Amino acid sequence: MAKNISFTIKYWKQNGPQDAGHFDSREMHNIPDDTSFLEMLDILNEELIEEGKEPFVFDHDCREGICGMCSLYINGTPHGKTETGATTCQLYMRRFNDGDVITVEPWRSAAFPVIKDCMVDRSAFDKIQAAGGYISVRTGAPQDANAILIPKQDADEAMDCATCIGCGACVAACKNGSAMLFVSSKVSQFALLPQGRPEAAKRAKAMVAKMDELGFGNCTNTRACEAVCPKNESIANIARLNREFIKAKLAD
Repeated sequence: MAKNISFTIKYWKQNGPQDAGHFDSREMHNIPDDTSFLEMLDILNEELIEEGKEPFVFDHDCREGICGMCSLYINGTPHGKTETGATTCQLYMRRFNDGDVITVEPWRSAAFPVIKDCMVDRSAFDKIQAAGGYISVRTGAPQDANAILIPKQDADEAMDCATCIGCGACVAACKNGSAMLFVSSKVSQFALLPQGRPEAAKRAKAMVAKMDELGFGNCTNTRACEAVCPKNESIANIARLNREFIKAKLAD
């Protein structure tokens, strides 16, 4: 049975990447604990608008954990302390206690500049994807379903890699602001399949080069990215990317 809780929310306000930014604070009362976190923020904004104040800006879209738009740092953790494999929109207020202080911040990365409040520019991921995260080889007419046999383990691993939604939690959690988990997942989903092999060398070099160009940090294997990934991407993908990159460089 749902119960109501009251708490203090401290939320980040910032007008743009050059603004210093600050926390605003507000007491929230009688919020049902079966309310989702984003629904709670909707209630916050309704109250602010009714008072003639500027609403709190944050990213969201599908609210089903599949679009990757959620980007809130909640109480020091990307997406908050959700269930395994869940994003901010799947976080419910029953995870919090009556009287708690909840702190909401944007993703922490120089490569993700703040647009407004907790909305950040993650177009850097799109640029990395555009650098090589695709297959351009002409495959001709559709083939029979079993014309290219792929081991089930490879197909399963490729599917696991493809579940990455590009939310950026891995970058936000990393002390270096590294995008290696994202890049390695995108490289791996093609590297594991025969359709991705013809451009494998070009893909690995191009995506890593673009990642470095955009200001992401280096990976030092602290595994913070793996711990917060809402789709449970494995750092085994990073090892695969390193192998793909080294092979490509040695072949130059």
